[in-house]
Amino acid sequence: MALPRVMLGGVEIVVHAGVPEQADAPILAEAIVRMGQGGGVKLTHFRKAGGSISGQGWMPPGLDGLDYSQPLDLRLTKQESIAQPTHIGIMLTSTPRPDFAPWAQALIGREWVRTPMVLAGLAATVTPVPGATMYSVQWMPRYWVFAQRPVQQMNPGDPSRPHSWSIPWEEV
Repeated sequence: MALPRVMLGGVEIVVHAGVPEQADAPILAEAIVRMGQGGGVKLTHFRKAGGSISGQGWMPPGLDGLDYSQPLDLRLTKQESIAQPTHIGIMLTSTPRPDFAPWAQALIGREWVRTPMVLAGLAATVTPVPGATMYSVQWMPRYWVFAQRPVQQMNPGDPSRPHSWSIPWEEV
């Protein structure tokens, strides 16, 4: 099965624009507040996803026609993963791509083995496997984001990858 490509605003980033590097940079509004006896309490107002995608290739990424004033559909290939010792109630932390289903694995000895799972919304239930000591659910996320127009550079002195680009994004 072929892996999907990174997409922004419905446009696939083709390999000729460079294999997209994907970075996470969560956006948090939280603080640790100290109580009367010095005990810490973490207060969280919100958590959103953020990051960047960038690449270097033979051509620009082809994203100049997008309307960056509106939210854009971002489909990443950098997988997210949750592992735990039980197969019950693994809650995904973001929406999976609709074009590539999440998958589950069970750790048996030192080997990870694919195992079926059921997904209802963001709740995953992995089929138990005899002898498994750990379960993992992985997926490629989809976000609605505000992205900035790509910062693009061209270096004609590098014929192997003359075009470079970078796009910061934040979850809506």
